[in-house]
Amino acid sequence: MAQMKIEDIRAMTDDQRDDAVLNLKKERFNLRFQRATGQLENTSRMKEARRDIARIKTVAAQVRAKKK
Repeated sequence: MAQMKIEDIRAMTDDQRDDAVLNLKKERFNLRFQRATGQLENTSRMKEARRDIARIKTVAAQVRAKKK
């Protein structure tokens, strides 16, 4: 999965954003295990996943703030 774009995240529904965060957290969990066992090849993906989660949560907070 490539880095997510802000426009794509804003186009998502709240449920889609929640699902995306959940999937990214699962991916990070698996990446941590791969790193621990020496199987991780793309080490930069851990950083990208972490930043994607933060990006989604930031957009979600902005959307919630606009609704109030």
